[in-house]
Amino acid sequence: MKDVAATLIAALNADGTLTTLIGANGVFDAPPKSASAPYVTIFRHTALARNADDTPGADHRLVLHIWIGHASRTNALDIAARVSAVALGATLSNVTTNVTNRVHERTETSIDRRSGWTRAAVFLRLFSEPV
Repeated sequence: MKDVAATLIAALNADGTLTTLIGANGVFDAPPKSASAPYVTIFRHTALARNADDTPGADHRLVLHIWIGHASRTNALDIAARVSAVALGATLSNVTTNVTNRVHERTETSIDRRSGWTRAAVFLRLFSEPV
């Protein structure tokens, strides 16, 4: 389970277009307290067993949060679109796990009334099998 999330974080941090939008190394499993927006974090990662034809596998449901330090749905959606494109197109397989299918389920946005920050939530579904 950790392999899929770690590989996704590495792919997002390696993407030049995303780096242009949020800065270098702006994708975290959990953001450090010193992180300043914009940044992307894995808010939730649920893995469900998916075994077929005697092949073990997992159905990964991920929610990635994108934080913008001001009110801008446009900026948040631009970053969300790039996060989705990388998640659906980058090589996510590694030495222990093969990602076999990927789906972008939806994106939601909200603006926090107190802070004025914008949050986009990207919902992904990935299927994996051991190599």
